[in-house]
Amino acid sequence: MNKRRIASAALGAALLSLALLGACAHRAAESPPMPPEAAPQARACPSGMPADTRCLGGQDSAGAFYLIAIPKDWRGELVLHSHGGPFLGAPTMKRVEEDLQRWSIMPRAGYAWAGSSFRQGGVAVRAAAEDTERLRRLFVQHVAQPKLTLLHGQSWGASVAAIAAEMYPRAYDGVLLTSGVLAGGTRSYEFRLDLRVVYQYLCNNHPRPEEPPYPLWRGLPAGSALSQAELARRINDCLALDKPAAERSAEQARKIRTITEVIQIPERNILGHLNWATFHFQDIAEKRSGGASVFGNTGAQYRGSDDDRALNAGVLRYAADPAAVARFGADTDPGGRIAVPVLTVHGIRDPIAFVELQHSFGETMARAGRAGSLVQTFSDDAEHSYLSDASYVALMEALKAWLREGRKPTPAAVAQGCERAQAQFPSSCRFRPDYQPASLETRVAPRLRP
Repeated sequence: MNKRRIASAALGAALLSLALLGACAHRAAESPPMPPEAAPQARACPSGMPADTRCLGGQDSAGAFYLIAIPKDWRGELVLHSHGGPFLGAPTMKRVEEDLQRWSIMPRAGYAWAGSSFRQGGVAVRAAAEDTERLRRLFVQHVAQPKLTLLHGQSWGASVAAIAAEMYPRAYDGVLLTSGVLAGGTRSYEFRLDLRVVYQYLCNNHPRPEEPPYPLWRGLPAGSALSQAELARRINDCLALDKPAAERSAEQARKIRTITEVIQIPERNILGHLNWATFHFQDIAEKRSGGASVFGNTGAQYRGSDDDRALNAGVLRYAADPAAVARFGADTDPGGRIAVPVLTVHGIRDPIAFVELQHSFGETMARAGRAGSLVQTFSDDAEHSYLSDASYVALMEALKAWLREGRKPTPAAVAQGCERAQAQFPSSCRFRPDYQPASLETRVAPRLRP
């Protein structure tokens, strides 16, 4: 490279750094106002934190619990965490403590960490994005002005973070999305309706024949007393998931095989997905969609059973309501208009959030004209909740180099960074730099949509 090109590159990096510093300085003025928050209180850190970590916490003005962890060697870099789930019920501090313990790699790697329980349970994305931003402002008001603020969203929280970055374009310097549910609520959960109708075709006990019928997209009828324990009993009555394979009948084995092949989920995740397709669908129907159907399976052709013709003729069919889809999508579907760099990672064999969701998110960013601001990485993992310490350290370092030096990472460079991080954080590195996800419709049956 000649001297002129070296000088030009250096100037570009300097201008990028100045722009980022300017964005930090003007965040408060460019974001919609929120009321001031009470100061956080010192509290004991959950187990697993580095020695001399300082923890603060409280409940914000909207009712969300939050925790802040600041390591002794803090460099001024803050990670705002949007948790997965979503969880139902009232918010609790226990939820945030568990998040901090799971993501203790952030303070162990020198980052301050701040996480919110969100002010309400259920599938409410924009409200959760507001809660995350409220916590960021609380940190600035009462703790310190960070040198760098990074937004991290995990699982369902990745959709929260993606939308928060759109809602508050000057609040965050960069975004890390891990194992993200990123095709929007209107597309990411359709396969769970498929699971409900296939399960009911096979088992006919959710609901039972003697119980009042209801459309399965509703999850449960209003006022239902069905518990998770009772649901598990029904599922085990039909599938014997609680027994070793050798103790199941041939018919039970056939039904399990049908579900795993048609819905393309592992046996170990059938119960979890049916829980979500029951209780989360109830939350969506009662609180998010005006009581109308967000999900439909009209036109979907299910394949992989012993008799696909009988299966497709026998499953219940529903049409999605256009107004309900639009209402739910307005809250849960990312638009891709993210003004800062976005880095993602996803396990190729993730059994909870399919890796093909990343293909949809790439298309979303491209439609918004932001394809150049997105780098997607993939690991040869079959896990969802956590990959490895070294993986996350490498991703954070790559994102910071992109922001500070203008060095847009490649998947290969992130993989190399993971190997370097193993020296300090011994753990696995399974990045697959050559991997490209297929379309979501290769995994979830295409259907007619409004």
